[in-house]
Amino acid sequence: MTDAASPYLALRQAVRPAILACRLLAGDQERAGKLATECEDLLFETSELLKAAGRARLLGTAPGPVPGTAPIGPNDDGGERQAQLVDAYADVGLLWAKVVGSCLALAGALIERGDWDDVRALASFLASSGEETAAAELRLVLGNAIWQRHSEQLRVISNTMPPAAIGGAISALRAVLREVPEEYPDRNREVNRFLPPLAAAIGALMKEQRVEIPYHSRVEHIATGGVAKYPDIVAMSLDELAAEFEGLCARPDRETT
Repeated sequence: MTDAASPYLALRQAVRPAILACRLLAGDQERAGKLATECEDLLFETSELLKAAGRARLLGTAPGPVPGTAPIGPNDDGGERQAQLVDAYADVGLLWAKVVGSCLALAGALIERGDWDDVRALASFLASSGEETAAAELRLVLGNAIWQRHSEQLRVISNTMPPAAIGGAISALRAVLREVPEEYPDRNREVNRFLPPLAAAIGALMKEQRVEIPYHSRVEHIATGGVAKYPDIVAMSLDELAAEFEGLCARPDRETT
C-alpha cells in the first residue's frame, strides 16, 4: 500500500503502533489487565483500519465489484461506486481516529508503568503521521509524570541543603533533562530555576571546607542567577556544578556527608 491508497497513511506507518503492541504482549505474558486490554484494542482498530483502507483502494482502482460492498448494477453510471468510495474513505478516517485514540490509551497505561521509552515511541509515531497535536499532548503527559517522579528530590533543593541532598538533587535534575521530552514546554527553564540554590549550597560547602574557589569557576555566578536568562545552556551549567561537587567528594581529607 502506498500513500495514495489512503489520505491518512501508508501500510508501514499504520502498523508501527501495532508492532509495539505485539511486542509488549509477547514480551511478558503477565501483562494482564489494563495494558493487555489497550494493546488488544489497538491491534483490533489497526486491523479494521487496514481493511477499510484496502476497500477504499479497490474501489478507486478496480473495475469490478469489491468484496464487502454492495454489487453495482449494470446501468450504474459510476455514481454508486463514487458513493461507496466516499463511504470507504469515511470509514478509514473514523478508524484512524480510533487508532490514534487507542495509541493514547496505551500510552496512558505505559506511563503508569514507567515505560518511558515506549511512550516516546508512540509519540514519535503520532508526530510522523501528522498527528502533532496528539503527539504534543502525549509528551506533555509524559513530562508531567517524570517531573512528578522526581518531585521529592527537587522539592528539597535549597541553598542550605546538606551534601547528601546535593548529590540527589543533581541526579534528579539530570534525570529530568534526560527523560523529559525536549518538546515539553519550558523544560530547560524549569530546571534552570533550581540551579541558583544548588550552586549556593555547593559554594557554601566549598567555603565550609575552606576550598579556594578557582577563578574560572562559575559556581558563584550561577548562585547569583547569572544563567537565569540562558536556559539553553542549562545542561552545561548543571554539569559544571556537578563537577565542582564531585571534586569536593573526591577529596580524601574532606567530609561531604
